[in-house]
Amino acid sequence: MDALDPANSLHMPEMADMTFAMDFLIRAKEGVRNIAIALTETVSADARALLKQQLHQGIELHQEISELMIRKKWFHPYELQEQYQLDQLSANQTVEIAKQQLFPEDTRRKGLFDRTPDEHIGGDKA
Repeated sequence: MDALDPANSLHMPEMADMTFAMDFLIRAKEGVRNIAIALTETVSADARALLKQQLHQGIELHQEISELMIRKKWFHPYELQEQYQLDQLSANQTVEIAKQQLFPEDTRRKGLFDRTPDEHIGGDKA
């Protein structure tokens, strides 16, 4: 896999959207868990009411993201074989990206800047 080959960027926007959605789903789940923990440790009635409201909002957000991902076929919580295949594809792509040579072996820049910025006005002769 060559990082500079345009063929390797096919479907990249869709894969990026799927990745962002999964990250959002995980963060929404973390938020629900953290609010639930805070709720069990709060004694103030006003704070508990606020946390309950936020907990319900977090659960609804998690459901909305899940439904979007299921509709887009980015998440298969009820079809484990399809989810496994999707996870396997993602893992293989991650391995291929990790194998890419992101930085050339020859990092010398000598020769790339063979002209001075003021060469057009004769500055290189000074």
